[in-house]
Amino acid sequence: MGPMNIMLFHSTYGLRPAVHAAADRLRAAGHEVQVPDLFEGHTFDTVEEGLAFKEEVGKDELLRRAVLAAAPYSDRGLVYAGFSFGASTAQTLALGDEKARGLLMFHGTSDIAENASVDELPVQLHVADPDPFETHDWLNSWYLQMQRTGADVEVYRYPGAGHLFTDAELPDFDQASAELAWKVALGFLATL
Repeated sequence: MGPMNIMLFHSTYGLRPAVHAAADRLRAAGHEVQVPDLFEGHTFDTVEEGLAFKEEVGKDELLRRAVLAAAPYSDRGLVYAGFSFGASTAQTLALGDEKARGLLMFHGTSDIAENASVDELPVQLHVADPDPFETHDWLNSWYLQMQRTGADVEVYRYPGAGHLFTDAELPDFDQASAELAWKVALGFLATL
């Protein structure tokens, strides 16, 4: 119930100012935050450029970088968090880390391994409604699968917001939705 150690992963846009702003917001609430750069300095202005770079580096290599970034801190019990691609990365790591304290996801989810299992891991997802990358059918199936792993899942949907609605520098930005998501997310972290 005290300050959390949070591992915060960026989206396919790379480690942009919005991610640092998010980390600062979490630090202001008393948490310790690590913000790994899985793209090693590359940032992008469009999602297409980011996706192309992500494909080029490859899923396995990006996951390897994420695991290496988290490893020095994981003994203390991390909360994994992220935006879009970063959220799917956070999910993969949290489901594979028995010491994980929580999973906070903005704008993204990931496939769930058949044999994944956790011990009542608290999970919170914030997603636009509708979201072009996260369809209703997919999210319903994801929710059921996450519950099957043993996770304690909450999903918050934001009608009319853009995909990455928490990033003030993107066209997707929706201030009202972003403020609400942060308020709920900070409340969630305070309960862990």
